[in-house]
Parts: sequence; structure tokens; C-alpha cells
Amino acid sequence: MLNEKVEKALNAQINAEMWSAYLYLSMAAHCHAQGQNGMGKWFEVQFKEEQDHAQILFNYIVQRGGKVTLQAIEPVPTTWNSILEVFESTLAHEQKVTELINNLFALTLQENDFATQSMLKWFIDEQVEEEDNAQTIIDNIRMIKDNGYGLYMLDKELGSRAYTPASLLTEK
Repeated sequence: MLNEKVEKALNAQINAEMWSAYLYLSMAAHCHAQGQNGMGKWFEVQFKEEQDHAQILFNYIVQRGGKVTLQAIEPVPTTWNSILEVFESTLAHEQKVTELINNLFALTLQENDFATQSMLKWFIDEQVEEEDNAQTIIDNIRMIKDNGYGLYMLDKELGSRAYTPASLLTEK
């Protein structure tokens, strides 16, 4: 059985993950509108991954006998001034998600919820990867500057990204 405080925090994290999914879908739409279809596809994969994260938390709450309580998703930004700004916003957002996951983990430490700590370790590792990916893309965009061919190549590279369901959804 889930601790009441942990259950409430997990439900809040589901909302945060769904907001993240919505944000990345908005970023995908923005990139497509800018003619950066590869980057748009990259964000579409991000969108699906964030939905996976919410589903993992949803499944965990159910598995532990808790109650999932879905909340409204707040509006997300829809425009950015540049492709660099889109990815800088991505990094800042992932850093915020890392803070949320860390706070959730700290709560499980306070509440001696070892099972939830174990599950959250996957999210902690995932956040390291998410921040690194965003920073790498930012570094590449800064290196490219206004080189159209470089931006074209980066767009093609990012467009080759394939969606893979989160491992916690495939393990049973």
C-alpha cells in the first residue's frame, strides 16, 4: 500500500509528465512550422517518451494499491524566437523535471518507502540522459551558428531518432 503523501506526489508527477508531453508536442509543431521537420520528429519522440513516463507512474500507483487522480494540464508555450531557444527551453525544462524527481525521491526517503525509491532510480538515470541530450544539441546549434548547411545536417540527424518504449513498460 502506498503512503498517502507519496501517492499524492506521484499523482502530481503524472501531471508534470503529461505537461511535459504536451510541451514537447508544442515544440514539435513549432519546429515543423519552421521547416525543421527532423527536429519536429525528435520532439514527437520526446512527446511519446513523456507519455511513457506518466504511464509508468500510473501503473505503479495501481500496482501498489493506490488511487490515480488525474488533474488538468496547464497551457504550454507555443512559440519560441529561434531553434536554439527551443532547445534551451528543453534543457531548462528537463532540469526542472530532475528537481521534481529528486524531491519525490527525497520524500520516499523521509517516508521509508523503499519500493518507490527503487522505481524512481530509473527516472533519476533517465533525467541524466535527458539533460545530456539537450545540452549536446544546444552545443551543436551554438557551434553551427547561422550555417544553413550545418543546421540542415543537424535537422536530418535529429530526424533519424526512433521511438523506443520505456524499459519499465516492457518489463513484467
